[in-house]
Amino acid sequence: MGKSIMIVDDSASLRQVVGIALKGAGYDVTEACDGKDALGKLDGRKFHLIISDVNMPNMDGITLLKALKQLAAYKFTPVIMLTTEAGEDRKREGQAAGARAWVVKPFQPAQMLAAVSKLILP
Repeated sequence: MGKSIMIVDDSASLRQVVGIALKGAGYDVTEACDGKDALGKLDGRKFHLIISDVNMPNMDGITLLKALKQLAAYKFTPVIMLTTEAGEDRKREGQAAGARAWVVKPFQPAQMLAAVSKLILP
């Protein structure tokens, strides 16, 4: 079975682009439309990596990241933030919350896949 990755973004088209790239690279993909939706889908199944947007309704990416770190099953799941935010403050906030990488949109799928292969859990 392939490795599982969750994509969290309120843009369906972005989830589709990222999903196609990941599936093409052999990963299993689960989609969530915001942080709340993502937490609802983190039901104990193993995810090898989570890719999350920063700015989303209901629950943003940084809040999701902090919530993840409180969950024993997902505490060590690497998270890549995918965002239009290139600001240093936001980046620092993300790193402090535990983000392992920061990919700025618009991005090249190859660039994102490189970050994924580097960070994904064994």
